[in-house]
Amino acid sequence: MLRILFFILTILALGFGFAWLADRPGSLSILWQGQLIEMSLMVAASILLAIIAGFMVIWWFVRMLWTSPHSVRRYFRARTRDRGYQALSTGLIAAGAGNAALAHKMSARARGLLRADQEPLILVLDAQTAVIEGRHDEARRLFQQMADDPETRELGLRGLYVEADRLGAYEAARQYAETAAESAPYLPWAAKATLEYRCRVGNWDDSIRLLDQQRVAHVLNRPDAERLKAVLLTAKAEDRLESEPAAARDNALQALKLAKDLVPAAIVAAKAYLREDNLRKASSVLEQVWKLNPHPEIAHAYLRARGGDSAVDRLKRAERLESLRTNNVESLLIVAEAALDAQDFAKARAKAEAAARMHSSERVYLLLADIEEAETGDQGRIRHWMAQALKAGRDPAWVADGYVSDKWLPLSPVTGKLDAFEWKVPFDQLEGPVEEGAVSGATIALETLPPISTVDVERATAAAAPATVVSAAETAPPAAVKPVPARDERKTKPEPAPEPFFGRPPDDPGVREGAQPSGDQKSRLKLF
Repeated sequence: MLRILFFILTILALGFGFAWLADRPGSLSILWQGQLIEMSLMVAASILLAIIAGFMVIWWFVRMLWTSPHSVRRYFRARTRDRGYQALSTGLIAAGAGNAALAHKMSARARGLLRADQEPLILVLDAQTAVIEGRHDEARRLFQQMADDPETRELGLRGLYVEADRLGAYEAARQYAETAAESAPYLPWAAKATLEYRCRVGNWDDSIRLLDQQRVAHVLNRPDAERLKAVLLTAKAEDRLESEPAAARDNALQALKLAKDLVPAAIVAAKAYLREDNLRKASSVLEQVWKLNPHPEIAHAYLRARGGDSAVDRLKRAERLESLRTNNVESLLIVAEAALDAQDFAKARAKAEAAARMHSSERVYLLLADIEEAETGDQGRIRHWMAQALKAGRDPAWVADGYVSDKWLPLSPVTGKLDAFEWKVPFDQLEGPVEEGAVSGATIALETLPPISTVDVERATAAAAPATVVSAAETAPPAAVKPVPARDERKTKPEPAPEPFFGRPPDDPGVREGAQPSGDQKSRLKLF
């Protein structure tokens, strides 16, 4: 582009010069060796330009003849280089496809056409060919040679890391990754491997420093970097909670600034505040995270924050959580569990049934079974809720790479991945509940709940107040006591029918003394 512009400007300058001479005519006289030569200025200018052009052509021709050997040599060298790069390209493609024979052939051809000290890709092709041919010792030697060259240092360290990891030499692989990460933190594979190792050994400070270097090098975007840093700060706070509660509190609060809904960070911060007897701030931290992410671990830590609280006090704290996040399953469940502990069965049943209508799960039905056992003791109704729990969807847990943990961990124990644990349903239970339709299933379960058995109520009452039952039996009129038959009469009476496995017929739901079971009740009895 610049050459074209220069040519155009030159033509314009010549045209302007000749036009200027044409507007100002004149003559030029030259006296040389007794001869007078006269001509116009236009002719003189044309002759001068022709002489200059002639000298330029002659100079170009002489220069071409002088440099022709070098030009010919450069032409053949370029042709050889092109053929070498073509062989190198074909060899790399063959090595990537796993064609060892073609890769080896192209490697030999490229080495014959190109110099290895001038083209590092020849070493790459040789190393890849050695790897696919199984000559791992030769491949490691070539990778080490590349690692010693500043131009191919990163590629050589990558090859050495892969070979060490393949052989199970994890300590050597770690050293190669750390060497690459220190000199080039922008390499994702080196930074990832180094970060996972430092996290595995609990070196949280170096892990955070390496993560900051990755963020500066734009390996990670800002949201991902902040999330990972929050996880590292939470893990660091957990390790320092017992020995340095104040430092653990600061780390956990810093993590919450980066990830406001990180449940483990909130729990660690609350525990650190409680070790300082600061219940107000501990409750405030848990409440803020509860508004963003209602989690059962948050609720449990909130209810048990103050030691010595009665069941009624815990119920009030549970209702406080419900007011912060209304129309939520976890809010309803935590109030139902606290009400059950406080023996407020009406509230516990109402909240549990509301949670079941919103989202039926195993935990909801098991809670209803516990409420039934504590309030009525009706075995038929308890079995009904237990059967619903078997058919309902499973409860979520901390899961990472198929591994289910009772608590949150910063790393996956399977792959070593950072921030791998999620609160969700385990993979082996993703097929869903036995009966589809959570809301309709909960409605049917509530509608088909058997009525309370009279015998079970009497048993629960007797278990709760035995003295009252005895006194009532003692004060009963004599006519209510049936006479005991004589020995001879008992012998003549037929043997009673064997009792069912699950108790007498009056114990089954919906059956009363002296009443015949309906067809629906008979089908239920057959099921048991």
